[in-house]
Amino acid sequence: MDSNLKNFSFTSESVGEGHPDKVCDRISDSIVDLFLKEDPHSRVAVEALATTNRIVIGGEIRGPSTITPKEMEATARDAVREIGYAQKGFHWQWADVQIYIHAQSSDIAMGVDAGEDKEEGAGDQGIMFGYACNETSSLMPAPISFAHNILRFISEDRHAGKLPLLGQDAKSQVTLEYVDGMPVRASRIVVSTQHDEKIDQQEVKALVRPYVMKALPEGWMCDEEFFYVNPTGRFVIGGPDGDTGLTGRKIIVDTYGGSAPHGGGAFSGKDPTKVDRSAAYMARYVAKNIVAAGICDRCTIQLSYAIGISEPLSIFISTHDTNKIDDSKLVDIVRELVRFSPRSIRKHLGLNHPIYKKTSSFGHFGRDPEDDGHFSWERLDLVAELKRAYNL
Repeated sequence: MDSNLKNFSFTSESVGEGHPDKVCDRISDSIVDLFLKEDPHSRVAVEALATTNRIVIGGEIRGPSTITPKEMEATARDAVREIGYAQKGFHWQWADVQIYIHAQSSDIAMGVDAGEDKEEGAGDQGIMFGYACNETSSLMPAPISFAHNILRFISEDRHAGKLPLLGQDAKSQVTLEYVDGMPVRASRIVVSTQHDEKIDQQEVKALVRPYVMKALPEGWMCDEEFFYVNPTGRFVIGGPDGDTGLTGRKIIVDTYGGSAPHGGGAFSGKDPTKVDRSAAYMARYVAKNIVAAGICDRCTIQLSYAIGISEPLSIFISTHDTNKIDDSKLVDIVRELVRFSPRSIRKHLGLNHPIYKKTSSFGHFGRDPEDDGHFSWERLDLVAELKRAYNL
């Protein structure tokens, strides 16, 4: 987003847990958790494909041999069952599940493994971004935050049995108007949700409306003519039965809704030695703490890595001219507070644990950190040290 723009509209979308791609993300992250629970140092890179009553899982793993393909299949079925798919075209119990898993490449392992005189290296080359801003209490961009919340609120009540006529597959899209660089109201809202064939478009709209109102600040609802629910008029066939899903296709939904750059690598299905995942979490953690410390209103961080090299090749931090103090030494101060090697990131954020299934829906960022280690990258435990460094 251009930091020089002050008055504009910006749109972000979210997709629900039953979206075909999100089904695959959940399966992949459930398998990551399965291996990390057995061995915290497992190496996992697993993708899934889902279509009409068929799930295909492939990837590379170095982990305990006690985990069999049968157990991976059961984990995949449990992931689909938890979402709620028991329909004719995609059923957790009856879908055909195929497993194509092989050992991690020894060439990759050689670059990543630590040795007697060698620090553990990054699992691949790449660039990763983190972002935070003061538009919401979670320090996330408002459009993606509201889009996630609409679907999250619907999902919670669907699982509680309060929305029996709505299905698992859903999408949302929120357009906000910005004045002087800050969001002030919604101008367009789109929600598409799978539904029972017994109800029509207007009935679906009536069911969805309270969740949109709950997700938005009071008085922010768009005009009725720009509130679109199931614009085609019908959404009965959904999930992988309606559209093939793949792991890792919703990277903008997973991050900042387009408000910030993305390095290109997906998160789901990867253990935390993969910097696509762990370094992106670390970049968000640092950016969020910088904004929370009052150093700036917006912060973007870029990290770059090379396979087999432990330290990042570069660290870039931009405060988008929103800094309230001199930020010329911000990179140096951050380097003093945290290290960015893969091992240090995993240790600092406690990433070698089965904490990834929850990340597969409603975004990896902007969530509340939990005592058991989930969303540890959302903690604000660097704020005091950053303030001290700047005498704030």
